[in-house]
Amino acid sequence: MTEQTNTIPESSDPVVAAFAALSTPEVSDALDALGLPGSALGIAPISVGSRLAGRAFTLRYVPADLVPGTVGDYIDDVPPGAVVVLDNAGRIDCTVWGNILTEVAVRRGIAGTVINGVCRDTSVIRSYRYPVFARSCFMRTGKDRVQVAEIGTPVSLGDVRVRPGDILVGDDDGVVVIPKDREDDVLALAQKIADTENQIVEGVRGGARLDETRKAFAYHLLQRR
Repeated sequence: MTEQTNTIPESSDPVVAAFAALSTPEVSDALDALGLPGSALGIAPISVGSRLAGRAFTLRYVPADLVPGTVGDYIDDVPPGAVVVLDNAGRIDCTVWGNILTEVAVRRGIAGTVINGVCRDTSVIRSYRYPVFARSCFMRTGKDRVQVAEIGTPVSLGDVRVRPGDILVGDDDGVVVIPKDREDDVLALAQKIADTENQIVEGVRGGARLDETRKAFAYHLLQRR
């Protein structure tokens, strides 16, 4: 992977903006403490330094019919600031995202793309500093191999369910999914975890013992239910 750094555009959605200030480990710890799934195993950034935060715009793919349907004509309906979530059932033999979709996504102000599958044209993705998270990259087209079955319905990122409007946060450590109906709880706890860890780091930098500092801030209880 090629290193790049992109900043998350400021969102008009205050909850998304608050999550954009957090890391995926902080959000993952909060999800664990609340007993919620959300850490998408195997989904990684195509470019090191990629970051995203936004609400899900979901699509589900299926194998192509005898008369194949479309693979990517939905893109003009994705609202600015949304994260495109493509469920291609984890397939790594054909792509569902490439240079043309990247071009349009950048021009429309889309926040990023997350794929339960693969992408291609990674040089274009990197040149635009556009955040794409996927299982891998592979050059073979999805045309006549897969087609869009549903738009705006729940989809899967492996063992994590994504519903339209759920918040996704992505960085170098991967992607986490925050259920819309629990986003306030997750946000409050993730912010508490971030603040506690920052205080522990400051204490260590000031010469304190790590074990004593962790105990003082009840660090080992942060992720427990």
